[in-house]
This record gives sequence, structure tokens and C-alpha cells, in this order.
Amino acid sequence: MTKKAQPFGSYKAFIFSMLFSLLVGFGDISTAQAYPIFAQQNYENPREATGRIVCANCHLAQKPVELEVPQSILPDTVFEAVVKIPYDQQVKQVLGNGKKGDLNVGMVLILPEGFELAPTDRVPEEMKKKVGNLYYQPYSPEKKNILVVGPVPGKKYSEMVVPILSPDPAVNKNVSYLKYPIYLGGNRGRGQVYPDGSKSNNTIYNSPVAGKVTNIEPADKKGGFKVTIETANGDQITEKIPSGPELAVTVGQTIQADQPLTNNPNVGGFGQKDVEVVLQNPARIQGLLAFFATILLAQTLLVLKKKQFEKVQLAEMNF
Repeated sequence: MTKKAQPFGSYKAFIFSMLFSLLVGFGDISTAQAYPIFAQQNYENPREATGRIVCANCHLAQKPVELEVPQSILPDTVFEAVVKIPYDQQVKQVLGNGKKGDLNVGMVLILPEGFELAPTDRVPEEMKKKVGNLYYQPYSPEKKNILVVGPVPGKKYSEMVVPILSPDPAVNKNVSYLKYPIYLGGNRGRGQVYPDGSKSNNTIYNSPVAGKVTNIEPADKKGGFKVTIETANGDQITEKIPSGPELAVTVGQTIQADQPLTNNPNVGGFGQKDVEVVLQNPARIQGLLAFFATILLAQTLLVLKKKQFEKVQLAEMNF
């Protein structure tokens, strides 16, 4: 990792926050691999050609996110992007072990080429306090303009401040003074589908066939249920439901294919947002200020000239 991608806060605080968020958010080691790790491992670029951010492949519910950046910034300056992932912090989500716990949040911020995480020594102290102990990391060694963080506790980090360093076109010839888009993908809560296509325990389970529920029994010591369905031709189909979702059917009930066997325990969701920022040329601003100064001077001289002319007219009239 380069100097410009150094973590904020102490190393110990980073290790603790990451371990804490992983354990709290997912309950056991088997489900600790979570956003944005899944995206980093399976996608070279988190934003598809259609504009959709790949996190939406696993987090099926839609929730709003907010992104605030300055309207324009100067080259080689540090500015802040404020990410907001709002949700009802009183709700609880289903954890990997089937119990209920607080929601986590995570985000991916896709910056224009040349923009990157500001190095620690360039970030003002006031902005460092806003950033706190969050650890932003590049999406990959080749894509330092894409930043990810999470999962982290949502109650503490539903609003994040990201210090960003703008490029200097005088140094980076691939950058020009233009308007650039910034894309945000933000999530709260666990996903419903894993990258391999399997379901998590944070989603709804449906009946694979039509028939009659003949038996419901515990699946194993870890929890969950086995629901046995007898079809019209006498076949016995068993659907295993992990611990977490609540059953919505009873023994003896006749059900249809794709009818929900459980409730939908998901209380989180994923959202996208894009904004634009202008990389402003200082010479243009200086020229604009000079133009305004010229206009102000011209207006002042015009007023003085008008008053002088009025005095001459008044003197001629008195004469």
C-alpha cells in the first residue's frame, strides 16, 4: 500500500474495529467474508457497463444513500466527500448464526481517474476528527481511485467522511479541467445471496413445488427447520431452512409452487448515488476575479463621471 493510502487512526484501532464488525455482523467465521470483500474477490471493476454497482447482485433490497461533495475543487487539494447511509437504528437484522443483532454498513466510492484517498499528512486536523478510525482502502492495487470500507457498525458509521485528494493536471497529463462524476454504492445489513448463487439466512425461502406440508422438524443443533412437502403424485420434497427466517406455513397446509415458506427477515438494503464535481482551473478563477474587478472599476468610474457631468449641468443652469 502506498503512502497515499495510509489508514487513519491507530493500527490497533483499525484491527479492533474490523474484527469487531466482522464478528458482530456475521456471527461466525464461515460467514465473515462479506461486502466489500465479495466484490473485490469476484469483480475486477465494481461498476458494470450498465452503471449498476455489483453489490446489488447480493443485496437485493433497495434503500437510499446520500453523497455530498463540493460543487468545484482546485487541483492538488484535499476535500471531503460525506457519505450517508440512513436507516432505522432500532431495527435488528438476522446474523449468520440466526440470532438478531445490529446492522452493519459498508460502501464503495468510485472516484474519477487521478483522484485518490488523501495521505494522512495532507489531511487537516479538523477533517481527521470527522474521519475518525475508519480505514479506507483501495479496491485493488490497480484501482486506487476506488475506495471501500466495511462492514463497520452502522450505529457509529451511518455517516462517513472520506478525505479525497484531487489531481493536478500540470503533473498528471491524463487529467483535464472538466466536470467529473463520482459514484457511490452504500449498504446496510447483510446480503440475501452469496456470489456462488446460494442463499444466505437473511432472505425469504419459497416452496419448490406445489403440495401439502406433511412434516416440520428441526434441521440440526444449529437451528433451522426441515419442511417436508408431499406433491400430488406422492413425491416427498424436503426443503431445509436455516436458522433466522420465521416459518409462515404449518403442517397440513396446502401450498403452491414458489409460495413463501418463511417471512422475509431482511431489514437492510443497497443503494446507489452519483454526483458531479468540477476540477476548476485556478487561472480561470483568477481571470474571473480580474474581470469582476474591471467591471467594478468601470462602474465606479461611470458613477463618478455621471456625478461630475451633473455638477457641470447644474453650474451651467445657475449661470
